[in-house]
Formats: sequence, structure tokens, C-alpha cells
Amino acid sequence: MDTIAAIATAIVPQQGSVGIVRMSGSESMKIATTLFHAPGQQVWETHRILYGYIRHPQTGQLVDEALLLIMKAPRSYTREDVIEFHCHGGIISIQKVLQLCIEAGARLAQPGEFTLRAFLNGRLDLTQAESIAELVGSQSPAAAQVALAGLQGKLASPIRRLRADCLDVLAEIEARIDFEEDLPPLDESEISQKIDSILNDLSIVLGTANRGELLRTGLKVAIVGRPNVGKSSLLNAWSRSDRAIVTELPGTTRDVVESHLVVGGIPVQVLDTAGIRETEDRVEKIGVERSYGAAKSADLVLLTIDAEAGWTELDEFIYEQVKHRSLILIINKVDLVQGELIKSIFYPETIKNIVTTAVINNEGIEDLEAAIIKAVNLDNVEVENLDFAVNQRQAAALRRAKISLEQCLNTIKNNLPLDFWTIDLRGAIYALGEVTGEDVTESVLDRIFSRFCIGK
Repeated sequence: MDTIAAIATAIVPQQGSVGIVRMSGSESMKIATTLFHAPGQQVWETHRILYGYIRHPQTGQLVDEALLLIMKAPRSYTREDVIEFHCHGGIISIQKVLQLCIEAGARLAQPGEFTLRAFLNGRLDLTQAESIAELVGSQSPAAAQVALAGLQGKLASPIRRLRADCLDVLAEIEARIDFEEDLPPLDESEISQKIDSILNDLSIVLGTANRGELLRTGLKVAIVGRPNVGKSSLLNAWSRSDRAIVTELPGTTRDVVESHLVVGGIPVQVLDTAGIRETEDRVEKIGVERSYGAAKSADLVLLTIDAEAGWTELDEFIYEQVKHRSLILIINKVDLVQGELIKSIFYPETIKNIVTTAVINNEGIEDLEAAIIKAVNLDNVEVENLDFAVNQRQAAALRRAKISLEQCLNTIKNNLPLDFWTIDLRGAIYALGEVTGEDVTESVLDRIFSRFCIGK
């Protein structure tokens, strides 16, 4: 393969003390010796860091004072010769170094090309490669932990075992097709039991998909309600900041205010919306329209009412607009109402998730977070102790494998010829191979690695 180069660190003006330019390929060492000058008797050998200067090879002009990291094949990320220039952070010097690498014979890497080479050279399987991208993009410690589990092969291991089990069943069936006269009759009930067992284990792995999606993409939560019920105060108390302006004047919040939190390991984007009411104020009217838009796009709606005022006609109107969404009713300002009166507050019987709060006193926030976790807890009990989670691509392949295995059971049940059994089993084996990369098309690889940053 040719030699590729890219900036491997985020470059932000006036921020970041170190910038890294990475190269991979057979010409990496040659280019490094052309550009890097190491004073003294430093030894150019693998897995050593050299100190020196990067100079223009023709003019000798000093470009940067830097460190050079050498990782020769196969003991490198890509299993090719890999060179890293550790330069001073900033835009100018790091871009100059990259340009020198390209002028010396490297080409600019495509997004994810370093990791693609690691996969093609057998350094990583496809689940590990995807886990690297997920680790870089993690929005919470829990998401990072799941990505690390995938990187350590904890997802690939059960998938490979399921695929091996399918191959064993396929071999047993094909043996009967090829050597029917030399082998005892096939035990159909035993084959069905084996496929049932594979299906059960497959369902457990597939059951992590919802949790994985939440950890990776997060949850969008919209706080809605009429003016002055405490929506902005709730956001401030929850985020422990003064994100939203709070006054006693109705219509203070004119636009959607965002805050990013982590609840139970799940990244949560909280949207504080303008109070919904009839208004002639053009700006406030736009804010109300955006409130409806936020509620429609949210995964979860927190409908907030005033405990002192109770359930009003406007609350009923707002509820009618959002009742089709996943919803939690927040009865706020309970500190202003006696305990017995709280129990008598009317709200529609169709609302099952209710939390009482006094956000001015920071009361009820923990109950709210517990209610949110309960509302989005889509994983079954069997998968709670698994520390990995499949992503959307992997889940789609696993569902295809599940369908193929279910079709195989129907084929057996309908007493169809053995050749038909093998068709469905091969479909399951191919789908499982797509997850780990043992059976994968070039277009799938392009789609996966195009989402990576260029330096990865």
C-alpha cells in the first residue's frame, strides 16, 4: 500500500500544546529521515522517541522543534511502518509539517483510512474498528466504557461463537447430504434445539441495541408547559447553573435554551422551551412555535404544571398536543401546597409517570432522573450485566441472522429437503460475519470508515 499522512490531533487556534502528524506505509521511514534531523547519537530504531528538528529538505529552513515516534511493522496500529511527528500545537506549524510529508511522497489519508488499514491487515476486527470511532465520540463515561469493551473484543467474542455454532450445524447437515448412506439419520429435534439455543443467545446480544443507541446518541428531553410554572428554574436546578433567565414575568423565556447533562450514564440534551400561551407578541409567538417544534423532536417530554394552580385548561390544551410522546408529568412548586392537597391535584389518568418537585429548593431532581431512567429503560433483565452494546449497523445484521434462523426452523417444521435448511443457515452465517467483518462488502466498509475523522 502507498504511504498516507494526516493530522491526528484536533487543531484549535491558540489551544492545544501538541499537534501530531501521522504517517503509515512503506515510505514512512524514508520520508522521516528526509525531514527530521536528530542531533547527537540518537538511534533510529522501532518504538523509540527521538528529539530534533523538522526542516525543509531543499532549503533547510527550520519548520518546528519536535519529537519523532517510530513504530515499525508489524508492531504498530496499522501493522505497517508508522511514524508520528509530535509538534507544537497550533495551525501553522502542523500544517507545514503535513505539507512537507505530502511533498516528500505521502498522500493525504481518507477519513478512517488508518483504522481501515488496521482492519485489512488483521490488526482489528470490524467491531473493534467501530469501537474506536465510538470511543472518540463518547459523550459520557458509560458510553466510553461500552466502546472500550468493544475494543477489547467483548462484542466480537459472542458473535464469533454464534457463527461457529451455525457452521457446526451447517456441517452436520451437509454431511448428511453428501454421505447420506454412510451416516445415521439426522436427528431433526436435536438440530432444532441447537438452532433454538443459538437464537436465544442471539436475542440476548441483540437486546443491547437500545441501550447502545441511547449511550451513543443520547436522549433529547423537552421541558414544556405554560408560563411561570418553573420550567427555567427546573433547568437551572437540574444543570446546577444559571442557564436560563428566571423572573416572575410571564414570557421571559423567548427561545429554546439547551443544556447537556448525563443521567444514569446516558447523555441528555435538555431543552427549556418558551411558555405556551396565546400571545400577540411576535417574538414570544415565535418562541411558542419553537416550543412545539422542540416537543415534537424530543424523545421525552417533561410536561410541567404549577401545584398551587393545579391542572388548568391551558395545561389540558398543551397535554393534548404532546400526549402522543413519551411523557413525564412534573408537578412543581409543591413547597407552596400542603401535602394532602398535592394528592388531590387532578391530571388525566392516562399519565402514568408523575414526579413532584420544588426546584426552588432543589427538591425532586433525583426523583426526576430516576423517572427518566425508568422511562427509557428498554433493555431486558438478561442484558443488564453485559458491558457491551451493539450499534445500528450491527443490530441490523443480527436481525437478518435471526430471521434466517427462524426461517430455518420453519423449514425443518415443514419437512422441506435438507438443501433448503442450508440456504437459511448460510444466510445467518453471512449476516453474523458482517458484524465482525469476516463477510463484508467494500461498500459497507466505505460507509463505516467514512464516518471516522481523517487522522484515525
